Amino acid sequence: MPQLFHRSANTLARLSIVLGLLIAGGGLMLVLEFNRTPYVTQAFVPREQPVQFSHKHHVGDDGIDCRYCHTTVETTASAGIPPTKTCMNCHSVLFSNSPYLEIVRASWRDNKPLQWTRVHDLPDFAYFNHSIHVNKGVGCSTCHGRVDLMPLMWNVNSLHMEWCLQCHRNPEAVLRPKDEITNMEWPDNLDPKKYPNGWDQAKEGQRLAQENHIQSTQVLTSCSTCHR
Repeated sequence: MPQLFHRSANTLARLSIVLGLLIAGGGLMLVLEFNRTPYVTQAFVPREQPVQFSHKHHVGDDGIDCRYCHTTVETTASAGIPPTKTCMNCHSVLFSNSPYLEIVRASWRDNKPLQWTRVHDLPDFAYFNHSIHVNKGVGCSTCHGRVDLMPLMWNVNSLHMEWCLQCHRNPEAVLRPKDEITNMEWPDNLDPKKYPNGWDQAKEGQRLAQENHIQSTQVLTSCSTCHR
């Protein structure tokens, strides 16, 4: 019986297999990289809100502490969304007749909460506790960025697991004193009286990790720590 295929067909077959694997691998890499883009993560995309609340004005200009509105950030898993009463503590006097704030006054009169759009929204299978991070020395701006410069709120990080693991593998790199937790400019804006020699993150991070009883990286990177 005569040979149906030329010997070069073997080479072509091998090349086809290799090419197919390269295309499949390249496609997978493209999908993974696309999943990290702001188009998917919505990083740096301002969120529209029922009231265009400016953190830049309230935090940056007026100097309002994060905990004034996010009252449970130090005690519970959730930082807490401020009720309308928190807004009215100031705006029953300040800009009390502004048409811009009518939706806030209506919420107060009708006892109906404002429907804020969540910016940092983790999936249900990921457990995150604000209080444990804050009380261990992780500052607000470490995760949320320079909120004091945001006229509208956006997230600056992907919130992907790999981003969380960067800190869980090396928590010393992000720890700060507890009285600096809400300092948006940390460590660029240091009080020279408190820190006459500046801030050595490597040295101080190790110290704070011991003082705050930070668990081992083996525990911090265990699946059950965040997936419960």
